[in-house]
Amino acid sequence: MQDNTASLVEHLTELRKRLIWIVAVLVVAMIGGFFAAKPIIVYLMHSEPASSIITLNTFSPWDAIRLYMQFSFAIGLVVTLPFTLTQLWLFVRPGLLDHEKKATLRYIPGAVLLFLLGLSFAYFVIFPMAFYFTSNVTQSLSLTETYGAAQYFSFMFNILLPMALLFELPVVVMFLTKLRILNPSRLQKLRRYAYLVLVVIATVVTPPDFISDILVAIPMILLYEVSIMLSARIYKKQLEMDKQWMSQTEEA
Repeated sequence: MQDNTASLVEHLTELRKRLIWIVAVLVVAMIGGFFAAKPIIVYLMHSEPASSIITLNTFSPWDAIRLYMQFSFAIGLVVTLPFTLTQLWLFVRPGLLDHEKKATLRYIPGAVLLFLLGLSFAYFVIFPMAFYFTSNVTQSLSLTETYGAAQYFSFMFNILLPMALLFELPVVVMFLTKLRILNPSRLQKLRRYAYLVLVVIATVVTPPDFISDILVAIPMILLYEVSIMLSARIYKKQLEMDKQWMSQTEEA
């Protein structure tokens, strides 16, 4: 009992150390992001859809500061992502076999790439659809579109960040399969429920029309199917290694 307690305390201490490092790097990245925010804000303000429909305004002396803080956090989050994933890998590494350590370390570049792909998909596909839909509803009610810059970018981030995280699904599934927490059979059994959840998410983040829902739901469902395929590939290798180990054990 004491050994289990000591082990738990060691794990929690290690986790706290990793979290402190992540927060420290995030703070440094946010400071750098604060200085890099202005050209990005100016670019987005003069890009579609904002540039063609509306003029962004400020309704409070703090709105400009709020914008800088929003962008510094977003930039810091993206910059810190590889470091965060590395710290996660370092935390679980002691429980992995040598070949698993090497394999899981390779997931980090893929996770970063998928995150950036998710951001791009959300910005170039989902965000314009959502914005134009809300703008059309506003115009149909004969209302004047007067948008605050802080509110506009909050609306943008509320779409971009969740979608970028959803694009991490294949990497998460591969990682959990490598840890033998998931397997393709279990994922296949959960397929109908996963589809339902993904369709609900697509409906929530897009305008309430069938075309928009389909445009978002299909890529998300494809991500789930790709996750199953990748999980099956890893699981097959695990079974082969287990079979080889059993054979060697019997011979010994």
